[in-house]
Amino acid sequence: MSFLGGIFSMLTLGLAMGAVTLGAVFYIYGRDLPSIEVLSQYTPRTISRVYSAEGRIIDEFATERRLFTPSEDIPDLVKHAFVSAEDQNFYTHPGFDIRGMAAAAAEAVRSRGADMRGASTITQQVMKNFLLDGSRTAERKIKELILAVRIENAMDKEDILELYLNEIFLGQNSYGVAAAAQTYYNKPLTDITPGEAAYLAALAQRPGNLHPVRDYEDAVSRRNYVLRRMAEDGYIEQATFEAEQREPLLTVQSGAYEGFRASLPPRNYFTDEIRRQLSANFGEEEFFSGGLSIRATMDPELQIEAAHALQRALETFDRGVGVWRATGLTLPPDALAEDITWRQALAETDAPRDITLDGVWYPAVVLDIGDQQMRLGIEGDHDEEPVVPREDIDWIPGSFGDNFQVGDVVLVRKLLGDDGSFLRWTLRQVPEVQGAFMAMDVNTGRVLAIQGGFSYQASVFNRATQARRQPGSAFKPFVYAAALDSGYTPATIVVDAPIEIDTPQGLWVPQNASNEFYGPTPLRTGIEQSRNLMTIRLAQEIGMDTVAQYAERFGVYDDMSPFLSNALGAQETTLFRMVAAYAMFANGGERVEPTLVDRVQDRYGHTIYRHDQRVCVDCSELALPPGEAPDIQSDRQRIMNAVTAFQLTSMMEGVVQRGTAAKAIELPVPIAGKTGTTNEAKDVWFIGYSSNIVAGCYIGYDTPRSMGGASGGGLCAPVFQEFMEPAVERFGGGPFAIPEGCSFINIDRFSGSRLPDDASGDNVVSECFRAGEEPIFGVTYDGGFEMSGDLPLVSEVQAASRNVTTSTGGTATVGPSAGFGTLSSGGLY
Repeated sequence: MSFLGGIFSMLTLGLAMGAVTLGAVFYIYGRDLPSIEVLSQYTPRTISRVYSAEGRIIDEFATERRLFTPSEDIPDLVKHAFVSAEDQNFYTHPGFDIRGMAAAAAEAVRSRGADMRGASTITQQVMKNFLLDGSRTAERKIKELILAVRIENAMDKEDILELYLNEIFLGQNSYGVAAAAQTYYNKPLTDITPGEAAYLAALAQRPGNLHPVRDYEDAVSRRNYVLRRMAEDGYIEQATFEAEQREPLLTVQSGAYEGFRASLPPRNYFTDEIRRQLSANFGEEEFFSGGLSIRATMDPELQIEAAHALQRALETFDRGVGVWRATGLTLPPDALAEDITWRQALAETDAPRDITLDGVWYPAVVLDIGDQQMRLGIEGDHDEEPVVPREDIDWIPGSFGDNFQVGDVVLVRKLLGDDGSFLRWTLRQVPEVQGAFMAMDVNTGRVLAIQGGFSYQASVFNRATQARRQPGSAFKPFVYAAALDSGYTPATIVVDAPIEIDTPQGLWVPQNASNEFYGPTPLRTGIEQSRNLMTIRLAQEIGMDTVAQYAERFGVYDDMSPFLSNALGAQETTLFRMVAAYAMFANGGERVEPTLVDRVQDRYGHTIYRHDQRVCVDCSELALPPGEAPDIQSDRQRIMNAVTAFQLTSMMEGVVQRGTAAKAIELPVPIAGKTGTTNEAKDVWFIGYSSNIVAGCYIGYDTPRSMGGASGGGLCAPVFQEFMEPAVERFGGGPFAIPEGCSFINIDRFSGSRLPDDASGDNVVSECFRAGEEPIFGVTYDGGFEMSGDLPLVSEVQAASRNVTTSTGGTATVGPSAGFGTLSSGGLY
């Protein structure tokens, strides 16, 4: 008995010592553990999504692709699949599972490692993922057990499972079951089958080694194991298990389903600019992981119109240059041996796939070169024979052999006849010349479309917002605006004559585009015909400091240098700024801030940004009187006199009707605008507007160089025309609003002289003057530059001439009276 008592005492003492030791270990490691209160404030990294004005998803951004789903919205089928696969006793254990650990070890031994499942419970995995690191140490395991017990006492099972199913990584950058269901099946959780749920649960253990295509056999085996566990645990019927395990594993990755991303438009310059701006405002971490809901201002239809209009102009110019450059990509010879190999190699290239100008542009590889045709391998499945005939490259000097090599990656599209029938495949290339286009609402600042280059996938550089270019004559309206606010009128006469200016760099002798001089000319004609010398004299007269203040007030520049050359648009700015500034001319002189975003909401649906701050006083009234619109109050700042804005708009209507843009613009509503062409045509512009939409285009090489005889009116104005045709059809337009304080007087647009109220003819224009401030006619401004005399107006000679009856009864044209300048120069000018 004493011997047995001794053994009992030793066992008792050993157990006591073990308990004390174990308690000490848990006490030591449990003192400085993270607080489980963190879990009650769980805010996982979730996808930020961009929606169109109609509420359709047009893009999404995420570092971890996660769609948070509350526990009550996760089907029991999905929960049961993960419980069976990862933690059979989840609903009964206190946070750790001794029986589960023993069973997992026994099963691993019995199957010789074929069926391996983790010994950690779901609760322990939550602790590891949220509060601990992933190190494989005894210390971490002890902490994990302690925290698991604590969390089981603080939260119910459903809440713990919610954390687990939303946090777990399941491959393909998918975090959480909702994102995984979309990634692998493009389905919501409510639509997936038991076999599909089992595969998701199988991924929890080895997401990197169970790819549904590369590791198909292993993936199916593990899926079937989970299905068997679900059947044994009573979550699915035996018949369901047997039926589901016979099904093939069908996923987006295997091509069985169309991917979610395929239902979205390709990422474009618009949504990428949203990313850039909101990342700057909210921080990259919040933007990419904050689960933001972003309502964009983009009109998807107009965005496509903008892209096609700009692309057409760029491609037309590029094909006129007649140089073939292709994509610069080449496939290796061993990839061309078989159909499957070149298709796989072609699919892995980064050739642009977002171009739809006149049809989809497909990447293709040159497989064979002949004298009269070239055989291609074209991405996708097509019934048409993949050959390009010799006639397709008539715009390129040389033959197929001179310009192409086998293995070259090119772009092609289908060339269709007028009846829509297929004619042939035609080669295309991304132009070297680039440009940008932007359109926005003149009253709200909502940007409707931005195209920052020919193709976003070919170049992500956004030339609408990031490229700083010389606006050239497109800047002149700001000089004229400063002048009109300084007491000048559209009928004011400014001398158009030679100027020489000494600068630190030497003598500057500016010229008009025509290299001619036109003498005393009204302001209206000066802007319609884009006269450089008049603009410089006007800027000198009112002062470049005043011009700079206007340019900065309109947001064209942050700090404009007061050099006379900048009156001609020599200082660089962006298309984004220029279009926004022109909007203020269109809306009558009120400040408008351009925006790509209407509203931003956080993950809880709270609005954290709203662009439109106007107040609708009676929008809540259910029954307004017939014909009465809601009263919307705005505290928008006025930055320009309304009469000045109307005068300037009227003058720029002349640019479109008979000036530098007259040949390109023909729309059914009034349009005002201004062309711009810099020295040697390195940059060409056109910015125009209707009563409700302003749009602008810029075209030039990324590294500025001459574009030959290109001009803003010839290259950019047609882009505006093509875009505005559908825009006007949808949104209409009307006469520009006449402000209070306008007094109209008929003026001769050639000479600036006053005409009778009943005068009519091409030379008559009804000019707006400020009421009570009738101008003094006949005053001429020269900007303080010296002149040899009163040079006659070239364009006015015909206008000022008159027909008289001769002594023989015939008619003759008599010019104006000669002045001092014409006499002193012998009447030769």
